[in-house]
This record gives sequence, C-alpha cells and structure tokens, in this order.
Amino acid sequence: MTAWIESTMAGLLATVQKMVGAERFEIAMQQGGRDSIDGDWRVIAGAPTFEEGFARLARVAAAAGWGRWELVSVDRAAREARVRVYNNWESIAQRALGVSWGASFIAGKLAAYFQRHFGVPTCWAEQTAFAAEGDACDEFVVRPSDRTLEERLEALFHSDQVTKADLAVALERVRKEVEERARTERELRDKLELIARQEEAIRALSTPIIEVWDGVLSLPLIGVVDSRRAAEMMERLLDAITYKGAEVAIIDLTGVDTIDAETADHIGRLVRAAELVGARCIITGIRPAVAQTMVEFGIDLTRIVTLSTLREALRRCMRSTDTVRPKNP
Repeated sequence: MTAWIESTMAGLLATVQKMVGAERFEIAMQQGGRDSIDGDWRVIAGAPTFEEGFARLARVAAAAGWGRWELVSVDRAAREARVRVYNNWESIAQRALGVSWGASFIAGKLAAYFQRHFGVPTCWAEQTAFAAEGDACDEFVVRPSDRTLEERLEALFHSDQVTKADLAVALERVRKEVEERARTERELRDKLELIARQEEAIRALSTPIIEVWDGVLSLPLIGVVDSRRAAEMMERLLDAITYKGAEVAIIDLTGVDTIDAETADHIGRLVRAAELVGARCIITGIRPAVAQTMVEFGIDLTRIVTLSTLREALRRCMRSTDTVRPKNP
C-alpha cells in the first residue's frame, strides 16, 4: 500500500497539482474531503458522544490505511478542536515527491465533521504541523469560518493567481451562459411568432370576408369598430375585392347594436373605398337605433343601397346576375 502511494498516487497528485495550481488544488482536495463524510458521520452519530464516535471512526480509518487519528481536544463552547494524524497517505505521497502542500483531503473531512458537531454553517481546518516537512504528524486546528470553500475558490478566481484551469472553467461557464441565453432567445422568438400568428388569426376571425356568391362578398360587422380595426377591415376588403374580382360587397350590420360617430365615419369610408376599386356596396341589418344615430350624425345613405337582411341582399344580387346573363339560343 505504501509503495503504491509513494509511486502511482504521488505521481497523480503531482500532475493535478501542477495543472491547477497549489491553492486551487488545496481547495479542490478539501471539497473532496468535505463531500465524502456521510458514511463517516453515521459512525460518529451512532456513538453516545462525539468523542466516542470519533474514536470509532479513527479505528475504521486506520484499518483502511488512512493513518492513525488522534482527537487531542475539542471545546464545543469555544467551537475549537485539535486533531493529529499520523502516517497520512497524503503526507506519504508528498514525502516521496519531496514537496509539501498539506493534507487537504483530511482537512476537508475534519472541517465537515466539526461543522456538524458545532452546528455552524462552515468550518476551516488550519494545518499547523506537516509530516511532509519532517514533523511527527499532521496537526489541524478546526474553527468556524466566515467563508465557504466555494467562496474561497471564487476569491481565488478573481485574484491575480488565475491558472489555465481557472480560465478553462470560466470559458466553460461563459459558453454555457451563451448557450442558455441563445436558447432563451429562441424560445422567446418562438413565443413572439406564435403570438403574431394568434393575433393574425384573431384579426381574421374578427373581420371575416365571405364569398357568398359569384362576385359577391359579405363582411359581417360585430362589436365596436375602432380606428385600428377599421383600417384592417378596409385593407382586407379591398384586397378581397381585387383578388376575387368582386362586383358587390355586402356590409352586414346585424351584429352592431349601437354606433357612434367614429364607427359611422369608418363605415362611410369603407363604402367609398370599395366603390373606388369597382364594387357596389349594400348595407344590411341596420337596426332602428343604429339608423337613427347615423341620421343624427349626418351620414348620407341616399347613395347606398340599404336592405333589411342579408338574404334580401343576396336575392337582389342573384336577380341582377340573371338579368345580365346571356340567354341560350
């Protein structure tokens, strides 16, 4: 086991440490230690006291090749603990390389144990003795910390000690943010296109133009006709007259209960525009209240054919067609 640590493990740790830098390596190792204590804590929590639980865990660690752990002191009131570790695998590997960057993985574990024991958000294990430098053991003093490992890593990134690995992480973060923003923009664009299609469908439904007979179009009006809707109605009606070669446009007001001056003016403009492109207009379904209002507003309907129902308008159109249709010899 020791030979493997001194060769393979030492080489692996040295390679990673050179790639990411000493401080980043230390924090990463501490994160690994911190994130690996769930099973350890079950051993500690299963004992009557923390001290007894730590002693049980120390026996497991020794059997697993993690060295001999000694709980020197723990002061829950002061929230401070001191731990010594003998023959730790990290120190063995570092001695083989002739370097010393600390037993960070064990430090992360110890910080996590006492974070739970003290009931604080986070702890930091400060190494005060280094076996890799010739001390008898690795010694740690554990106290609460005002910074998490993630915050320490973020501070390191913003310092002047940024490594190639930091830059790679930053570039990957930027790439993901760009992809997320592009995805959000695509979703927003799709939603806007859907809304535009829905608005177009609503406009078409609110201004239906129906070819009820050869050369005869019907435009039923329902509800209030404001300036925007009037412009849409005029555009759609004139396009339909031109495209279909319609000779008659029936504007049906059956669905209009009341009318104001603006609506009456829009209807008058619609009739004149239709006539300019060669279609006669017939207005049908004028209710008595609407007729009275149009007279009060001075709307001149004497030049326009007005009929009581859409059916009557169709009959007139059909009779006109029969009149002009050539007779068979």
